Amino acid sequence: MGSIGMRWVWLIIGIGATTASLAAEYVPLPGGSFASVLAADNKSAPAQIKPFHLRTEPVTNAEFLAFVTAHPQWARDRVATVFADKQYLSQWASADALGPDALPRQPVIRVSWFAAQAFCESEQARLPTWYEWEYAAAADTHRADARSDPAWRNRVLDWYGRPSGTALPLVGGEADVHGVRDLNGLVWEWVDDFNALLVSGDGREQDGADKVRFCGAGAANMQQKENYATLMRVAMLSALKASDTTNNMGFRCARPE
Repeated sequence: MGSIGMRWVWLIIGIGATTASLAAEYVPLPGGSFASVLAADNKSAPAQIKPFHLRTEPVTNAEFLAFVTAHPQWARDRVATVFADKQYLSQWASADALGPDALPRQPVIRVSWFAAQAFCESEQARLPTWYEWEYAAAADTHRADARSDPAWRNRVLDWYGRPSGTALPLVGGEADVHGVRDLNGLVWEWVDDFNALLVSGDGREQDGADKVRFCGAGAANMQQKENYATLMRVAMLSALKASDTTNNMGFRCARPE
């Protein structure tokens, strides 16, 4: 594939849509061996990540509105309750209009995992795995992995001090070394395997499932305990159901190489 800095712009046509949707920009990430906060073997083994492409920005209100227009079964007045709770897209003025509390370039929030995955499928993509998301989010403007820098950790932690009632900024922050924006400091983001991040302490290995191994009682096995912000994301995602929506949960999509 092309160099890390090369950008790929795919004009995506939504499933069942008659016109092209908004252009989505993805960039390639090289993957490789990565020291995740959740060891691959529940001990100390690094994760092995295949090269993949990631959306440069979180999905916006405007983009999600275009999606529900093309796929009205995902509008808030029509979505099945099994796929989204009652808060789904409740910040929008109506089922088919954004309004003053949901600006077009703000990241879409109050969207369920099911809806996020459906959107990504409409772009011939998927949600990133936890390892892919964590790997991408470790970068800063000039390093692929800036997690050992206290200044990087402090910038990420500063986000948690922002009052929850303040309006979300618009997407389009400074690009990192890969060309990806807003992975830290804007919204939480769904990952494909969010419900595998937390498993019970009993029988963690006997079912053979391809899961990210973590349990509260075994937290001592977690790597990089000083990276508190990332551990908070693990806890947050682990507590959710696929139909849940929250005031600060958005998403972006990924594609294999």
